[in-house]
Amino acid sequence: MTSPDGTVLAYTREGEGPAVVLVGGGLDDGAENASLATALSRWFTVYNYARRGRGGSGDTQPYALEREVEDLATLIEAAGGTAHVHGVSSGGALALRAAAAGLPIDRLSVYEVPYAVGEAAAVGWREYVTQLDAALAMDDRDAALRLFMRLAGSGEDDITAAAGSPMWPGLLKIAHTLGYDAACLGDGTPPAAELARITQPTLVATGGVPDPHMSGLRPGYFDAAADAIAALVPNATRKVVAGQSHVADPATISVVLKDFFTG
Repeated sequence: MTSPDGTVLAYTREGEGPAVVLVGGGLDDGAENASLATALSRWFTVYNYARRGRGGSGDTQPYALEREVEDLATLIEAAGGTAHVHGVSSGGALALRAAAAGLPIDRLSVYEVPYAVGEAAAVGWREYVTQLDAALAMDDRDAALRLFMRLAGSGEDDITAAAGSPMWPGLLKIAHTLGYDAACLGDGTPPAAELARITQPTLVATGGVPDPHMSGLRPGYFDAAADAIAALVPNATRKVVAGQSHVADPATISVVLKDFFTG
C-alpha cells in the first residue's frame, strides 16, 4: 500500500477477526514480528508491516516523524478504519505518539518502550543521539550500529562478534533507520503532555527477565519506563509478563494480547 507522501509500505496480512496492526522496533524489517503475527492470526486479522526504510518498504525523503504516523494511519485505514495496535520497543514509542495524535486505535499495547527515566539515563540518551546524528550525517552505518549496540549495553567483544557475523550486512542496510527510531523517542524521556492525551485502553507491558544482550543497561530500565508511561496514560494497565525478555516469546505474548484486545 502507499502512504500519503507516496512511500510504498510492504506488509503481510494473516487471519480473520478484529484488526491488529504490529509496529516493529529498532532494526526490525518486520521479520521480528512475523511469528507473533501468525500466533495472533488465530483470533485476529493481523497486519505486520515493514516501517519505512526497512525491508520492502520505500524511504521517501526527507524523513519526519509525522510521516511515520501517517504510515500507521494508512495501515489502519486498510484494516477497515480502526484497529488494535501493538508496538514493540521504539515501535511502542511510535504507537504511543500515533494514539496521542488521534489515530483511530481501538486498544493499544506497548512492550518495553525504552524511554529514559532519570537524569543519568537522559544524559546517556542525548549523548547517543548526538553521536548517532554525526555518524549518519557521514553515512557511516557501521559506526551507527556500534553506537546502538553500546547504548543497549553490549560489550565490545559482543559488538566485534556481531560485526563479523552474516547478519551484519543486512543490519547495515537499515542502520540509517536508527535515526528514525531516535525521532520516535524524542529527547528520550516520556512525553508527558502527549501521553496524557491518550484515551484508549492501553496495556503497558515488560518482561520479567532481563535481556542478556542488554546487560549494560541499569537494572529495571524498561520497568521504570513502563511505570512512567502507565502513570501518565489515563486508561493504562501495567503488566509484567513472567519469563520474558526484550524479545518476547510469540506464543506467550499472543495470549496476553488476545486477553487484552478482547477484554
